[in-house]
Amino acid sequence: MNARIHTLIILLVSISAVCNGQDSSPESNMVILDETGVRNLRIETVMVRRQTFEKTVFAIGRVEEIPARKYSISSRIPGRAIEINAFVGDTVKKGQVLVRVESRQPGDPPPMISLTALQDGLVVASHVLTGQPVEPAQDLLDISDRSEVWVVARIPEQLAAGITKGTRARISFPAISGAPVEAELLRFGVEADIQSGTVDGIFQIPNPDGLLQPGMRAEFSIVVDSRPNVLAVPESAVQGDPVSRVVYVKDFELPNAFIKSPVVLGERGHGWVEVHSGVFPGDEVVTRGSYSLGFAGGSSMSLKEALDAAHGHEHNEDGSEIKPEQENQSTAASQGRGAGPSVSVTTLRFFQVLSAILTVVTLVLLQALRNVRAGHTGTVKKT
Repeated sequence: MNARIHTLIILLVSISAVCNGQDSSPESNMVILDETGVRNLRIETVMVRRQTFEKTVFAIGRVEEIPARKYSISSRIPGRAIEINAFVGDTVKKGQVLVRVESRQPGDPPPMISLTALQDGLVVASHVLTGQPVEPAQDLLDISDRSEVWVVARIPEQLAAGITKGTRARISFPAISGAPVEAELLRFGVEADIQSGTVDGIFQIPNPDGLLQPGMRAEFSIVVDSRPNVLAVPESAVQGDPVSRVVYVKDFELPNAFIKSPVVLGERGHGWVEVHSGVFPGDEVVTRGSYSLGFAGGSSMSLKEALDAAHGHEHNEDGSEIKPEQENQSTAASQGRGAGPSVSVTTLRFFQVLSAILTVVTLVLLQALRNVRAGHTGTVKKT
């Protein structure tokens, strides 16, 4: 009896799945929007193409001054600062007079020396005021040439393997808009950071406008591998859970229609992800708005309506073309019924499911009746 109940349950579950139409039509994997829906979701697409794919390591870092490009000026003699021509934030040129110092030696007037800039740079600190006594051991102004700067990446130790001098990286700065700057690894730092488990990777980049300042945050995409002719899509196009990734592909024929396509992914790098299967070169995948498509709440119109509008003639509910014999049957049925209402697909499905359930119940009852008769016969023979 338990086997018959188990069979009945399986049959009922199967019938329920058919009734609910789970994944039984092309429409179930397609989202069809109208123009308003496309504008509201701000849909953007990118064409799938084969490209040189770069595997990258992400790291955070900071901008630093180049030590060799920073200097201080001081007086060779003791005296008094009688004239200061540069202050913090000023840009100075090589040879420009920055401070005049009056000597303590007697004279009328006393001897005076001029302190000039050794090279172009920015005054980053001042330690002197007009009229203040100065000594040879005292730094008066700190000047930094920031036409080039170091950008130091804190690279996790477990990711540092394969990164060598000359390794390329793309560096972006959240505080500054614009395209990332490309640079090569100049050298590593002299020791690792035990607490953070990182090593310093030093890159040197130009800073002609002086926009980059020491301490500014930097984000690195360090290239550790490169392979040509790889099919890839932007990471923003990939949706779904970790075991079931999908992308939304723009339909070639229907306007504002997007097909949910399962994909098998590979390596990730620099905002792109390798695709082993699920898309083809020339496909347009949704990037902006792809997450929202999964919650669009169904299509704005049915597949049949979209195909009818695109082709200018009627289609079946599943989107297939209406065959000549179907047209003949439809015409004959229409003539026989006159103008009476047609039977909907939902109604037909209901009767199909009801018939299947009645059939299963009948089979169970017949089997139970056989068991009763068999039991009765066995009792008579035993008597």
